[in-house]
Amino acid sequence: MSKDDEKVLVVPAEVIFNKGKWQGLKKDNVDYYLDLIKNNYQFKKRGDVETDPSWQQIIPYIVFSFESKYFIYKYLLKAGEQRLVDTYQIGVGGHINEIDTSGSRDVLEEGMMREWSEEVEYKGNILERKLIGLLSDDSRPVEAVHLGLVYSFVGDSPEISIKEKDKMKGELVELKDIEEKIKDNDGIWIKLVYRDYLSKLIK
Repeated sequence: MSKDDEKVLVVPAEVIFNKGKWQGLKKDNVDYYLDLIKNNYQFKKRGDVETDPSWQQIIPYIVFSFESKYFIYKYLLKAGEQRLVDTYQIGVGGHINEIDTSGSRDVLEEGMMREWSEEVEYKGNILERKLIGLLSDDSRPVEAVHLGLVYSFVGDSPEISIKEKDKMKGELVELKDIEEKIKDNDGIWIKLVYRDYLSKLIK
């Protein structure tokens, strides 16, 4: 199956933004928006919605930390998403697919955990897991068609690595050093997560 034929979970933008649009990480009323997504989602071919911001593709975006370090990764030249080459990201995740409706958990949880297991190798336990907020940005075409569900995963081990090492390179970075890493970065989401969430954790 081609990438364009892959069916991904989407929600009409007019539904998710029924109280107005926002730029950045929205941390209030997250349960309200989760319910909106769960009650109004459908699956559409990725090729039909990839350039259509009237449909928001829902992306679980997991921010992993161990002690004072956070996991970030960089897209390499062989990455499938050419628009993101040479940009840093901090979120592990991806599209939710129809297969995620067949599990014992709700579709958002199922999709998030499938993406986690597909993207990274982690030798440890998740001590804490929580939804931080919803990430929206329409300043560029690639971000304008996606809505991020930003989760915090706190682990008890630093043993985490990217599975697709030919496409991405990952590392654990001290929270205080992230800003320097991303200052010349073209990735929008990591900057918004840093601005609206991580920077506020620096003591």
